[in-house]
Amino acid sequence: MSISKYDIFYMGKLFEVAKIAGCSGDVPVAAMIVIDDAIISYGHNRKEEKSNPTLHAEILAMEKASQIIGDWRLYDATLYTTLEPCVMCAGAILHFRVGRVVFGITEPKFGGVVSKANLFDIKFNHKVEYDYGIFEDELKNLMKDFFKKLRCKDI
Repeated sequence: MSISKYDIFYMGKLFEVAKIAGCSGDVPVAAMIVIDDAIISYGHNRKEEKSNPTLHAEILAMEKASQIIGDWRLYDATLYTTLEPCVMCAGAILHFRVGRVVFGITEPKFGGVVSKANLFDIKFNHKVEYDYGIFEDELKNLMKDFFKKLRCKDI
């Protein structure tokens, strides 16, 4: 697979959603489910807001998409996310049977796709295609700014 003009378009929209998460006090990560060139659902991190460490953007977007389409299987879906899915989210992506994942930047501490673990490259009963590297500079700056502001609050 390779990155298309549609991937760039959807990631551009998602970048704006990630800013919302950052403004609400959560790490600025956002995810979106697209099926047949239609946006089905969005999610952004809500773990700080709800005091629940499982409320990652990807999980929320997949749960909402499943409710909307009436099936837990998301074979035809592309999940766009600003940050490499963590090991928990990568496992959930496999269980939801998402067809493809596109993410912006890698996550060196918890990444479950290319950084710490390579869950999508292990032979399971479902194969997830993936691409990454869209809006890298912008997303890295968004993260740096968020954590810089967070550290300033602690002083």
